[in-house]
Amino acid sequence: MRIKQAFVYCWILVNFNLFAAPQWRTPDAENLVYLKLETGTVVIELAPFMAPNHVKQFKALVSEGFYDGLEFYRVIDGFVAQAGDVTEQKISHHKSKLQAELQRTAPKQSDFILVQSPDFIAPQTGFINEFPAARDPQTNQEWLTHCMGTLAFARDNDINSATTEFYIVIGQATRHLDKNMSSIGRVVYGMSTIQSLKRAHINNASGVIEQSKNRSKIIWAKLAAQVVEQDRIKVEIQRQDSEAFVKRLQDAKTLENEFFHYKGNGNLDVCYYQPKIRVKDE
Repeated sequence: MRIKQAFVYCWILVNFNLFAAPQWRTPDAENLVYLKLETGTVVIELAPFMAPNHVKQFKALVSEGFYDGLEFYRVIDGFVAQAGDVTEQKISHHKSKLQAELQRTAPKQSDFILVQSPDFIAPQTGFINEFPAARDPQTNQEWLTHCMGTLAFARDNDINSATTEFYIVIGQATRHLDKNMSSIGRVVYGMSTIQSLKRAHINNASGVIEQSKNRSKIIWAKLAAQVVEQDRIKVEIQRQDSEAFVKRLQDAKTLENEFFHYKGNGNLDVCYYQPKIRVKDE
């Protein structure tokens, strides 16, 4: 009798889709950073799986309050918004120069899912942990792609010179920075706040905003653990292996909707077709 009851119970679970894989995930609070700007709040998800040392140093800088009161001092429309200490005078215990972390050797159980091959820059593009990513199967290397919202460390010509300055991509055509800069995360909430930052004059090639009064200020930066519970933004990210996202990719490749008279060539841009992000209702 118990065997029969167990069989019926399993049948109910399967037929009512209760064994279905999760469609959304909640980012690990350990990898979330909040930026409070004059125009709103920004939430960043970090990627320690790709740049562990940069993430560790960034979290240490945030935790000690290094970015509090600093500014986005270099903002180029259609490109990047760079923040930090333009004077290079602010004291910190975490200013060590970092060895570049541009890519990683693909682990045996990589979470990379293939979306496009070949991509216009990389042999393959897809997603790793819902981050837009690329891969070269010949070299067995994986890296994050520079899409809008990507967070990376700035540096000078020395590839191992990053210390404290970071930038967020605000343009569409920045893939030439792939494997040239250490990407450490991406904006998962508040991209409209980043897009509203004060910009340098269009004729200013360097993008550096000379006068402090014309720059957008970081009121504070905090790890999620430093933000009181009621003030945290409950972000959820659509899983890259979810039914809805897989279907969206399939539909994008074929453009079967009758609206489309030109059906494209089946190629996809991972910077455009990304898993959705939502704020969970209370």
